[in-house]
This record gives sequence, C-alpha cells and structure tokens, in this order.
Amino acid sequence: MTIKVAIVDDQQLIRSGLSMLINSREDLTVTGEASDGQQAVNSAHIRSADVVLMDVRMPIMDGIAATKALLEHNPGIKIIMLTTFDLDQYALDAIDAGASGFLLKDAPPEQLLTAIDSVYHGDAVIAPSTTKRLLEHLVTPKRATPSAENDGDLAALATLTAREREVLEAMAAGLSNAEIAAKLFVSATTVKTHVGKVLTKLGARDRVQAVVFAYRTGIV
Repeated sequence: MTIKVAIVDDQQLIRSGLSMLINSREDLTVTGEASDGQQAVNSAHIRSADVVLMDVRMPIMDGIAATKALLEHNPGIKIIMLTTFDLDQYALDAIDAGASGFLLKDAPPEQLLTAIDSVYHGDAVIAPSTTKRLLEHLVTPKRATPSAENDGDLAALATLTAREREVLEAMAAGLSNAEIAAKLFVSATTVKTHVGKVLTKLGARDRVQAVVFAYRTGIV
C-alpha cells in the first residue's frame, strides 16, 4: 500500500526537498503541495492525503488553524508539524489542535521518513530528545498556572490504574508498544489494550495528546 503524503510550507525550497525525499521511497508518494494553510484546506488532494507535513508559521493561515480545518474535513488524516526550537511557541497548541506529532526542521531525513510511517500506523512522533525538551519548554508555563483545565487533567489522571499510569509514563518516555511490552513483561496486545484505555480515560485523540497530558500534569 502506498502512503499518500502532502506538504504544506511557505518555502518552495523546503517543499521541493521534502518532495524529492518522500518520492524516493516506493511506498510513499506526494499527492499535494501548498504554500499556506488556506491553500491546503482548499485542496482536495491535501484533504484526502494520509499524512500531511505542516509548517507551523505561514502567511494567510498558519499551521494550527489549518490543522483544525483539515481534521474537520477528514478526522482520520495524520498531521506532522514541522517546527524550530528557538522561534516556534506554537507546537503544543498544534498538538492540542489534533496534530499527530511534530519534528524539528533540521531532523535527519531518515527520522522524517520513520515519522511518516509511525503516524500512519497510529503511533506518536515525540521520541527524539530535542522534541521532548521542546515539550517541556512549552508545557512548563501551563503547569504553573492553576486552572479548571488543570483540575480536569488531575481528575482524569486519578481514573488511571497503576498499570495504566505505568504505560502512560512509558509512552511519554517515547517507548513504542513493543518496548513497553518488554519493559513491563507483558504482551504487545496487552499494551495496546492499556494504551486504548489510557486514551479513553484521558479524552486524548491519540498518543501524542496523551504524552502532552503527561507533561502538563507533571508526571514526566
């Protein structure tokens, strides 16, 4: 099966480079490109893609707004945000909006291709240490501010069993289902069941939102 990938970035050079990289794999194909979020939302080729590589900072419509709009059209679409560490303060908002993960723009090509495979199969893209540092950088201000959202997060956290909390902590550490299974000495099927229960109890759309929850509540 060929994975359909779309690229949304306001820099032509980046779009061209990503397109060449993606099309170099027989099981990946670029089906659409756009230079801003509004173009992406208006493009049937992008709306029907399996995975979208989305820049956060763009003119006319940014990546956060475009992510929300694309998910309204196609709830099953997977979106990977492309961001920079020092300048971009929007990555957490993008994850909250429904993105399936994010990568730094200077990530190695192999990491990008692996990320496309991962989100397509329902996993998260948060394992690299640079990404985890970015999550901590963005989530820390939310931890320090009491709010109804924080109260709700803690209430949801309290519904997890001890084993489910272990699974959440392992997810937040960037472990795959197979790695969690090895760590906890259980089967991958059991881990998948636990992950599903964690997502349901936390009201998380996917693993990425669950990990953001873990950072936001301070358990990581």
